[in-house]
Amino acid sequence: MNKIISFFIEPFIKKSQDQSERPGRSKKEDLTQLQSIINYKFKNSLLLEAALTHSSCGKYKNDKSRAFEYERMEFFGDAVLGLVTVEFLFEKFINKSEGDLSKLKSNIVSENFLSVKAKAIELGSYIRLGEEEFKSRGYDKKSILANMMESLICAIYLDGGLEEARKFITSFVLKGFEKELQSDIHINYKSILQEYCQSKYQKLPDYKTVSTEGPDHRKTFTVVVYLSNDELGTGTGLSKKAAEQNAAREACQKLGI
Repeated sequence: MNKIISFFIEPFIKKSQDQSERPGRSKKEDLTQLQSIINYKFKNSLLLEAALTHSSCGKYKNDKSRAFEYERMEFFGDAVLGLVTVEFLFEKFINKSEGDLSKLKSNIVSENFLSVKAKAIELGSYIRLGEEEFKSRGYDKKSILANMMESLICAIYLDGGLEEARKFITSFVLKGFEKELQSDIHINYKSILQEYCQSKYQKLPDYKTVSTEGPDHRKTFTVVVYLSNDELGTGTGLSKKAAEQNAAREACQKLGI
């Protein structure tokens, strides 16, 4: 474990001695407040800093060999989150089938759900981003927020062990999840529409981007979803994925599903 911790914090050791080498930007530089919010004080604060430093920051001046490793922390945290979530669901829902438990787990560890949970603790305010990613409001992007939530879980696990990671996940991810999953933001309309079309027509819906507007850092996409040549719905969003989800939502509403 010490070898893993050393690997993640190595690029931050010299930097911590010279604050002029701090890369990127964040809305809040002091991570003490975040530790208060999540009710966990790090013994090794460099782990927290490593977890919240996005790869868009590039390389530290004192580290010529590799870029930041938050993605590897994300990978680690995803595994810890999956384990704790499965354990929690297995104990809570004794009579649910494997399929039902799998769907619940999939929803909980989804980008949508984790990004909402990240916003609840204002995680975006503490992320270190490169200049361009900051300008494009990376601290509000679902993908980055969800990934950082997982890297934070990794940092807590490495610093305090599985029990501390379990406490955080239980308190800040799993608490009240059933009610929250009923919110429209967590409903996967693309999946619902696909299952409906496959079952009724033995065909898959097709999504086409019909327009892209706005500057590079703030593009708006418009997508139309078709079944064969029939238009089912139209949606817009700040990403193609969001626009497709909104198009699918309109289609589901029209089809009454």
